Amino acid sequence: MTRTDRQLWLLPSHLAEPAGGNGESRPRRTVRDWIVDTSLFLLAAFVGLIAADTSAQYTSEVVTLVDQLLGAAACCALWLRRRWPAGLAIGLSLLNVVAPVAAGALLAGLFSVAVRRPFREVAAIGALAVAASTAQAFIRPDPTTNTGLSVALGFILILLVTAWGMLVRSRRQLVEALRERARRAEAEAELRAAQAQRLAREAIAREMHDVLAHRLTLLSVHAGALEFRPDAPPEQVARAAGVIRDSAHEALQDLREIIGVLRAPGENGDGGDRPQPTLATLDALIDESREAGADVVLDTTVDEPSAVPAATGRTVYRIAQEGLTNARKHAPGTTVTVTVRGRPGEGLTVDVHNPAPAGPVPPVPGSGQGLIGLTERAALAGGRMEHGPAPDGGFALHAWLPWPS
Repeated sequence: MTRTDRQLWLLPSHLAEPAGGNGESRPRRTVRDWIVDTSLFLLAAFVGLIAADTSAQYTSEVVTLVDQLLGAAACCALWLRRRWPAGLAIGLSLLNVVAPVAAGALLAGLFSVAVRRPFREVAAIGALAVAASTAQAFIRPDPTTNTGLSVALGFILILLVTAWGMLVRSRRQLVEALRERARRAEAEAELRAAQAQRLAREAIAREMHDVLAHRLTLLSVHAGALEFRPDAPPEQVARAAGVIRDSAHEALQDLREIIGVLRAPGENGDGGDRPQPTLATLDALIDESREAGADVVLDTTVDEPSAVPAATGRTVYRIAQEGLTNARKHAPGTTVTVTVRGRPGEGLTVDVHNPAPAGPVPPVPGSGQGLIGLTERAALAGGRMEHGPAPDGGFALHAWLPWPS
């Protein structure tokens, strides 16, 4: 049993066991509830005995016996105050008109109403109790006490008990509100954590697609060349094997870099990250594709690629990389044109275009997630990207990215 479970007996039943938490219509009484109910029963019985002893001095034995029976019934009825607080308080108010011994039970019933019912209902039942107490002062007057004093004393007691009950009710509502706020904050924290995990997974998936797809298509092209040209000269075979080896090494390095994102800061074993691609490394990407046998034309008017912001240049690099990868998969043998235009203050545009392939191309599996990820990447960078079939039957990528002056 945990510490929290051991302390549940200190709470009211509706706080220790919220309604509906265990499938029951009403929560069961806790140890605290039994102690409170027993104490109220004994207190009401004690007040009733005092009232019965006082009335026995100036009433007959029959009236005294009836008062004692009614007082005992009123005290026993207090065990129902949690189930029917309003009905019990109304009944005890009416009984108190003719039986002063029910005064203690009436006060306990009013306290229950003030704790469990809204203010309008509490005010109406409290007014009924005041009226009943006033009527009792005239119907069953106490010869030893002034009538006005009896009325004032009854009013003060009813007011104090009602105010006490309302104070307890407001405190319980505050506790419930704090508990609900804590539950909501915990749920929101779990939701934020789940969203952060989802965004991290999506970012890693985009990065893996952008980086690894390019490397793996190079491996596929050269491996296919070795498969279909087993009689190629040894120089070409060695050259293709070297490209395969270099591409595999680069793919492993890129995969290591991406997996490092999942690690906590300071856990990278190499003590530093690999340089991120920028617009200045676009030439290397084009050369790598040309070495793989692709016909790529680079047309750029950016004289100083290093002046382009790193994030913008990285996005341009990924867009060109995705365009070249798609061209190798869906339009092999065609001439791919990569055009980069722009200057500070006007933005940077990148276009990747390839014509339709000359003949049928074997279907290559693809999900289109790379283009979707690049569109999101361009939007996050403050730009936009469009892609789709070109008028000549090929495929075109067009993106615009901001380049501050």
